[in-house]
Amino acid sequence: MTLKKIKTVSVFGIFSLCFLTHFLYNWFPNTLFSIFFPVNESIWEHMKMISSSILIWSVLEFFLYKRFKINHNNFVLSMFLDSFFSIIIFLIIYLPIYHFTGSIFILNIIVLFISIYFVNVVSYYILSLRPLHLESLGIIGIILIYIIFGILTYNPPFNDLFFDKLENKYGINIYEL
Repeated sequence: MTLKKIKTVSVFGIFSLCFLTHFLYNWFPNTLFSIFFPVNESIWEHMKMISSSILIWSVLEFFLYKRFKINHNNFVLSMFLDSFFSIIIFLIIYLPIYHFTGSIFILNIIVLFISIYFVNVVSYYILSLRPLHLESLGIIGIILIYIIFGILTYNPPFNDLFFDKLENKYGINIYEL
């Protein structure tokens, strides 16, 4: 097994995990899951699905690197950049399509797959670089991504990116009884 083969498998593994993480909050509604997994069907909430799938899969990848004694560098930095760029790439591709066609399931799936493919290509090159000694930047970046996810889940701006058209709401909409 080589780094390239693992990254190829990762594209399909992350893609598959997205289907699971899409529903985790619905199955186990709690505050922790609301930060890591989508709480509604807005475009923004699906960015949590992609990022969390990447991070969950990265744990498996780490063990695969150890199991097959694969040389790699900058692992945590790669995890952060994969999560960050997956959001950027997905939105850059998806928003123009969505603007012209609306939400079409098969197009959404294709854009998701393309985004995951591109971030795994980036990840392959980052892991192949000499050690950059930026692991702490990766940890801080991952933490910041999820702080932002948490804030925007409970206090979303009122724009289309955060609006769930199926349930006609923004964010998680927790109401006091």
